[in-house]
Amino acid sequence: MKKNPVIPYAIIAVIGILLVIVVSIVGLDQQKAIEEQEKGGGEKQEQQEGATTDPAKIFESNCASCHGADLTGGVGPDLTKVGSRYSKKEIKDIIMNGKGSMMPGGLVPEPQAEALAKWLAEKK
Repeated sequence: MKKNPVIPYAIIAVIGILLVIVVSIVGLDQQKAIEEQEKGGGEKQEQQEGATTDPAKIFESNCASCHGADLTGGVGPDLTKVGSRYSKKEIKDIIMNGKGSMMPGGLVPEPQAEALAKWLAEKK
């Protein structure tokens, strides 16, 4: 008995068509979710701007992975006495613009950077 070479191609074509239909349906759901998110985007940005200004929490969630949970360093430098080396303004500038191997800005928004710089400047 000879196998029909058309059957595997037909099966692959049917699977491909079904896959395209499924991906299209999922894409439509995602498009709706994106549109809803854009409508509520202003509210989320306001919530982010109103996010915590507790410097210990900001440090824990954004900086501790490189500078250590206890400020003693790791990938990043030791910050236990950073206030004796830099002023609040200089620390904020480093947070916002980066320095050396530290990535430039974008890690925390400006109000949080201000609170974090003030807190770190007190470490002497």
